[in-house]
Amino acid sequence: MENLVKFGDLHTQIRKFLLQVLEFGRSAIDLRANFLDFFQQFFMFPGEARLGHGRQSVTSFTICQPVDTACALTLRAKPPMMRPAMNQTPLTEIPTEILDEPLRIRDRVFSSRLWIGSGKFSSPKVLAAALERSGAHLVTVAVRRADPSARGGDPAFLGIDPEKVFLLPNTSGARNAAEALRLARLGRALVGHAWIKLEVTPDPATLMPDPVETLLATEMLVKEGFTVLPYMHADPVLSLRLQDAGAATVMPLAAPIGTNRGLRTRDLIEMILSQARVPVIVDAGIGLPSHAAEAMEIGASAVLVNTAIATAGSPPDMAEAFRFAVLAGRAAYLSGPGRVLEHAEASSPLTGFLWEK
Repeated sequence: MENLVKFGDLHTQIRKFLLQVLEFGRSAIDLRANFLDFFQQFFMFPGEARLGHGRQSVTSFTICQPVDTACALTLRAKPPMMRPAMNQTPLTEIPTEILDEPLRIRDRVFSSRLWIGSGKFSSPKVLAAALERSGAHLVTVAVRRADPSARGGDPAFLGIDPEKVFLLPNTSGARNAAEALRLARLGRALVGHAWIKLEVTPDPATLMPDPVETLLATEMLVKEGFTVLPYMHADPVLSLRLQDAGAATVMPLAAPIGTNRGLRTRDLIEMILSQARVPVIVDAGIGLPSHAAEAMEIGASAVLVNTAIATAGSPPDMAEAFRFAVLAGRAAYLSGPGRVLEHAEASSPLTGFLWEK
């Protein structure tokens, strides 16, 4: 009986010891998790809280000074913490001045190089959300859609806050220079300034800009004191003629309007860029953020996007994606892309291997 009592006491002591070991292990795990969280928060992303909360810029984070090369490689390979869904917590604004000076056109300055068209959005609320997430400071509006007497506000301007963005009227629907001139005058009366995006598209099947009427309309509008931004074919000769006529920018198409096909006219746009004396705004046909980045990488001053954002599954999310793509493309252009070669070239020396003597 005495032996059974002693065995019971021993069993109790062992049980207590095992519980203490388990408790110690759990404390160690909690301590490790807290340490990793502290390390990631204050060393990998100094000055920032959680990714997506209080974040200053996706391009501005820095890594602490490593004590050796292995540490540097480990820190750079560390994956970022998961960010909340874009439609729940949008990223905070990235100041464009960290990448470049603002875009200047005549007497106006634009801090964003992403321009937005206001057509095709499902509702004014969706348009407003997309504009907010895009960071754009210029929005084009079709004069022919305007109706100042409409109940509930002019349909051309619903969802647009003129205190936040610059309204650029366009002559969409004009079939010749005379119609474009009439729409431009109406646009000036609507918005109170003389800037106009000139569009002359006589063929409703292709919506291709008429080069002859576009040049004629540019000459007429400039004489009336308008600041003219003409939509045009990616034609290097026409670009020079429009600049000679006094156009403030030239706006060559990337692909047929509304097609989302991307930079199909890249070679011609590069020719235009090489001769341009005014900003070149790539307009029409851009369907993905990568298309916008490509246009900016080759030196475009800005891009104008409408259909790709308005018809996306989530226009606000797509607008934000275009915003970052434009910034990335512009930064790549300013950094000076590396040379393109026809043959392979090793990135490391092909001599000095360990087995060589």
